Amino acid sequence: MKEMSQRRNRRIFTTNHTNHTNLSSEFLSLFVLVRVCSWLILLLLITGCNADKGREITDRSGRQIVINGPINRIVSTAPSNTEIITDLGMADKLVAIDVHSANVAGIPDGLPLLDFFFPDAEVIINLEPDIIIANGHNPTGTGEDPFRLLREMGIPVVYIPMSKSIDDIYRDIAFIADLLQAQKRGEEVIDSMKAQVTEISQKAAHINKKKTVYFEISAAPEMITFGKDSFLNDMIAVIGGRNIFENDNWIVNPGAESIIERNPDVILTNVNYIPDPIGEIKSRPGFEHINAVINNCVYQIDTDSSVRPSTRIIPALRQMSQAVYPTTGTDQGN
Repeated sequence: MKEMSQRRNRRIFTTNHTNHTNLSSEFLSLFVLVRVCSWLILLLLITGCNADKGREITDRSGRQIVINGPINRIVSTAPSNTEIITDLGMADKLVAIDVHSANVAGIPDGLPLLDFFFPDAEVIINLEPDIIIANGHNPTGTGEDPFRLLREMGIPVVYIPMSKSIDDIYRDIAFIADLLQAQKRGEEVIDSMKAQVTEISQKAAHINKKKTVYFEISAAPEMITFGKDSFLNDMIAVIGGRNIFENDNWIVNPGAESIIERNPDVILTNVNYIPDPIGEIKSRPGFEHINAVINNCVYQIDTDSSVRPSTRIIPALRQMSQAVYPTTGTDQGN
């Protein structure tokens, strides 16, 4: 009897001890689980706060912009921007473009076309874009920001002002590449463009006396050209020429007398809205005394390539180089 009692007591003790051990183990597991869950919740809260904050960037005009989430739906409102987006391999993300972008190679078919100065806000809203990549010229149609309402509705809008130099074009490409998370491709595009600009500039490196150039972007009677702080002025310098209005500021409205007085060696025009731009220039009163007209050195340059600050300036540079210095002899320009 005594042994049976002792065995029973041992079983009770063993059972109680086992239960106690199991309870301790379960409590420890529960404690660890609670701690892990707490850390996960904290991590989610931190991540959520950062996601709500978004990605802060400064656009090319100096505006502070917040980008929330990935960019998969893009509205481009200028052909130069559309060309850069296409060069970066992001054309498939375009959901609308401006009317002047319709001839950009590589864009998807059937994209809605927006007015350059008066883009339809309702159309854009219905497209649910993640970003609008605008141009510095877009506001000039009304004098007001045509995207103000869209910005106030929470649609991010970044502006790319008109490039003042070829270096500015490189910076525009780098900005859009960074915006679209395509930095590596952006570097490749810029490096390729720089190499081609260098190649073109080297053809004129041996020239001792630079030819003077007048480049017209609007015909008479409203003649328009450009001075310093313009990428077109840079382009003339790259090919080894000298802009006769290089000391004037940006957009210039020259009189016929000032052009005749400066007597350019070469006249270039990218005007394409009149039947015979070259003939019109040659027939202007007094222009028969200009060296460019006397020597038949008036040339047409492709319009799109010469006015869109993107990689597409390369074809225009090659045209300009061939027009101003049609031969490559070492006596050229002497």
